[in-house]
Amino acid sequence: MGKQISILALIGLVVGLPFALRKETQVIANPDETIVIISPHMESIRHEFGEGFRKWYKAKTGKNVYVDWRTIGGTSEIARFIKSEYVNAFRNHWTGTLGKDWNEEVASSFNNGKLPDDAPAVSQEARQAFLASEVGIGIDLFFGGGQYDFYKQAQYGHLVEFRDEHNKTSAIPREFSGEQFRDKRDRWIGAALSSFGILYNKDVLALIGKADDPPESWADLGDPAYFGRLGIADPTKSGSVTKAFEMIVQQEMQILERKGHGEQKAQDEGWLNAMKIIQSISANARYFSGISTRPVIDCSQGDCAASMCIDFYGRYQEEAVKRASESESRLIFLTPKGGSTVSCDPIGMMRGAPNSEVAKAFMTYVLSPEGQKLWNFKVGEPGGPEQYALRRAPIRKDFYDDAQNAKHRSDPDLDPYREAEENGFVYKSKWTGPLFSPLRFIIKTAFIDPRNELVEAWAAIIEAEASGRYAEATAARKVVADLSRIDHTTILKEVSPALKSGDKLAEVKLAKEITIRFRDQYRKATAIARGIAPQ
Repeated sequence: MGKQISILALIGLVVGLPFALRKETQVIANPDETIVIISPHMESIRHEFGEGFRKWYKAKTGKNVYVDWRTIGGTSEIARFIKSEYVNAFRNHWTGTLGKDWNEEVASSFNNGKLPDDAPAVSQEARQAFLASEVGIGIDLFFGGGQYDFYKQAQYGHLVEFRDEHNKTSAIPREFSGEQFRDKRDRWIGAALSSFGILYNKDVLALIGKADDPPESWADLGDPAYFGRLGIADPTKSGSVTKAFEMIVQQEMQILERKGHGEQKAQDEGWLNAMKIIQSISANARYFSGISTRPVIDCSQGDCAASMCIDFYGRYQEEAVKRASESESRLIFLTPKGGSTVSCDPIGMMRGAPNSEVAKAFMTYVLSPEGQKLWNFKVGEPGGPEQYALRRAPIRKDFYDDAQNAKHRSDPDLDPYREAEENGFVYKSKWTGPLFSPLRFIIKTAFIDPRNELVEAWAAIIEAEASGRYAEATAARKVVADLSRIDHTTILKEVSPALKSGDKLAEVKLAKEITIRFRDQYRKATAIARGIAPQ
């Protein structure tokens, strides 16, 4: 009899379980509120902040909220998408709601944050109409990515002001170590801290004879031992990746300044030194991936010896491998000393956000002490993530001051504020900030587009050196290293103005000319290294 009761109870449980769970399923399927967030963040961050906010919002309001994540690529791709969507949205507003004619002047003016005072009346009218409007693109928040792209979105007028107690708190400084953490008009604010570094695989380093000489600086990645062994993400697809390359430029300029060079000379020669490092890294690269997480994954799998990456990608992968192997990780992440500043990953509310009140609540949560714990608490700790250890640095300074947090943290010794002060690296935005887009342009036209020729030249030089043909190798290296076409003066006087002009034909023409120049240059170097052309 008891056995029959047990069987009936089990059948009842199996049959009744779907009905018992139906209420929760309906709550999730039919939320009281919805918020739409576009983000380059990886799935682990989206999951933890989505779930964390859902529980926090339920406790605060008694309502169920659904977080609708939109992921279309890296920060740069998202920025281009947002810009094109606002063009379409404002065009509909301008022609439909306002009943005005659309033309090229209106299209180029409504989102121009630097519109001159003497611009035509229709341009001024278009700009004012956009800033006074609630034109939207169906997205509430932009969450994550490089601060440069947020700066540009705010300048366009795509982001709008947000203020709450967390914007005012001194726990989130307006700027630190030369980096801006909050927009002056509160249109975006940093949510987490980022630095940049190198992830390397100890097993692969042993295979290439670098077990006792791991990379410690950006320049180390230019060693021929890493030929075909570096995983590099494409800076034209990601603002964060471009920021990593910008750190190389900053460091080289600051090295020369500390040696007593004048400011202008430090910038001119530092730029060229950085281009040489970036060129050698490009020559060693297996690829320039459009997916910023691919290099760290390939590094963990042994397909690459090392990769450049944002800090949390490196730390996250380092921990994942350690957890899977249940022993010491074969991966090591490090930030080159004096080779990276501390920047921020921002969050901002979009103009015309369809769910603006919920969007404000999400921003409040992310910036609150509760939300900040998700970035660096261990899985399962009180207030921590439920599934993924994010291994990121919170932006709130008081997070690091609270001794109670240390025992719950994945990285209890991590304090970017203290480390930045100890390293003495202060980001000088006026040196390289205006060169952010030109830097992307140059890496693409001089190193990525002619990459086949660059790699072939580099391989020929390595072979010549290995064969003892040092004269040919030296002569070929000299040809490869001729960067006069992309020196600092050229960037300031030719490349930067061309990119700012908005003349796409001129930009394409310049890109083609530079690429052809370097393609021919690399071919010449190959011929010299192989001894089939005069030195």
